[in-house]
Amino acid sequence: MISSALVNGVLTAPVIAFLVAMLATFLRFDIRLPDSLYPVLSSFLLLAIGIKGGKALSETSPADMWKPLIASLVLGFITPLIAFYLFRLITKFNVINAAALAAHYGSVSAVTFTVLLTSLESRGMTYESFAAGLLAILEIVGIIVALFLARNATQSGSWKSGLGEVIRGKSITLLVAGLIIGAVVGKERLMPVDPVFVGLFTGALTLFLLELGVVAAERMRDVKESGIRLVLLGIAIPLCNGFIGAAAGSLAGLSTGGVAIMATLAGSASYIAAPAAVKAALPSASPGIYVTASLGITFPFNLTIGIPTYIGMANLLS
Repeated sequence: MISSALVNGVLTAPVIAFLVAMLATFLRFDIRLPDSLYPVLSSFLLLAIGIKGGKALSETSPADMWKPLIASLVLGFITPLIAFYLFRLITKFNVINAAALAAHYGSVSAVTFTVLLTSLESRGMTYESFAAGLLAILEIVGIIVALFLARNATQSGSWKSGLGEVIRGKSITLLVAGLIIGAVVGKERLMPVDPVFVGLFTGALTLFLLELGVVAAERMRDVKESGIRLVLLGIAIPLCNGFIGAAAGSLAGLSTGGVAIMATLAGSASYIAAPAAVKAALPSASPGIYVTASLGITFPFNLTIGIPTYIGMANLLS
């Protein structure tokens, strides 16, 4: 079942675009998109995710949400703790670098989440409408917990600025803005803009992953300097957190698609919100470690192997 999900998960336009871009970069072909297009695509995807979630939220009962919300809060506390102590124990990183990594693995990757939604829809799998709200919760809580782990080694001012980067950052702002727009306007009145935010979504994601394939390939060159332990943990921690996320989703009574979402959110690693927060709150942490781990190791793994595995976990647990 997992092997079938793996094949189906890889053979999608966004994933193939990512792999093609990585290969082209390794072979020194110029496949990079114009620099000005990258922020436009990322903003579009985040807003579209929010609008889609908000549109569905307008038709969702609060009684259906409280268990998944609690599960998300629990995951937001557990996943950075697992990452922090494993990096401290196995790689012997100091508190600052371990906390920086915990912020990335406690937070989530909106792009990985987006690829998962596309993958679920291609399989005809339904999922709960409040998924984007769970993304926003985990994005914030995981980073806050990680910054608390490093509080004794940081000044209060830098800690507050790091927290502010998370809350006021573009990813959370656009996501929440989309949720509000979708919830207030509603499904029927949003139909005129569906050709843009629904019809163009997969195409925009494909272009975005073309660019990320280039960035990830460039980060791959830093993997050798990072050490085999970091590489192994960059794979093991997502699988561990993903299983915990799948179990939490199952206990919360989510559908198979919802369980897959919880597993993927727990198993992903942020490389947008977390780096901004860590740069502000933990300036002595090494970007060569935390960016390489999240973008150079975990993101390619999740895109090709992780997501199909999380879907397989969801099928087994629900």
